Amino acid sequence: MKPAAFDYVRVDTADEAIALLREYGDDASILAGGQSLMPMLNMRLSQPRVIVDVSRARDLRTTRERDGMLEIGAVVTQATIEHRPRLSDEVPLLAQAFPHLGHFQTRNRGTVCGSIAHADPSAELPLCLAALDGEVLLRSSVRRRTVRADGFFLGPLSTVREPTEMIEAVRFPLVRAGTRYAFTEVSMRHGDFAIVALAAAISDAQSVLAVGGVADRPYVRRWPRLEGRDVDDALHRLADEIEARGDQHASAAYRRQLVRTLGARLLAESRS
Repeated sequence: MKPAAFDYVRVDTADEAIALLREYGDDASILAGGQSLMPMLNMRLSQPRVIVDVSRARDLRTTRERDGMLEIGAVVTQATIEHRPRLSDEVPLLAQAFPHLGHFQTRNRGTVCGSIAHADPSAELPLCLAALDGEVLLRSSVRRRTVRADGFFLGPLSTVREPTEMIEAVRFPLVRAGTRYAFTEVSMRHGDFAIVALAAAISDAQSVLAVGGVADRPYVRRWPRLEGRDVDDALHRLADEIEARGDQHASAAYRRQLVRTLGARLLAESRS
């Protein structure tokens, strides 16, 4: 299929993009890398009147450490962060997740914020943001606001972002001393969206496990540090309480079983 007709505007600054969102609201879509939006347009799942291309907005191309977080601007590509020299020291969970994220061609164009905005429940970056309790920076013509990951995702392709807002940046907490991280997933082929993806963060105080691809959004569970048989008991309860979905790729029961088996493996790996 081909997209429905639309107007195209390329902007040079975030201010210009915000002004267009204020004018068009629901009838406008932001284009940064296009790896999520273009398929939606081609299938006519999205039919905006105006595409606002922010890919050349230099003020959205910033990456910096700030307040104990790695802040990534709206047009920073996934490949830029993947190849950041100190990423394994800064946000090791992201460094582990990136090899599972699509293919290098899509990572060269796709943006970190674009994946967060798209909010696919099987995507790796929303899962990492949820596991680390990261933040999304939203901006409109009247205000800026910061939304924590656990309050940002509402469901498949649905977030709390309002039509006149754009994601200005996202923030991933930097590595915490004494915390170990691990990531794994199962997919039909390398680069496909995950059937089940798991991200873990283990410290002396708590065990955190985030599950993607099973429910309609990333699901995060936090326990006091788990040891021994407590791990299996906790994972059984977790698998039962998630509202798992079945589709042409895997049944709900299979996804729950993967949460149990892969979860045990991942929690053991992050403790070692």
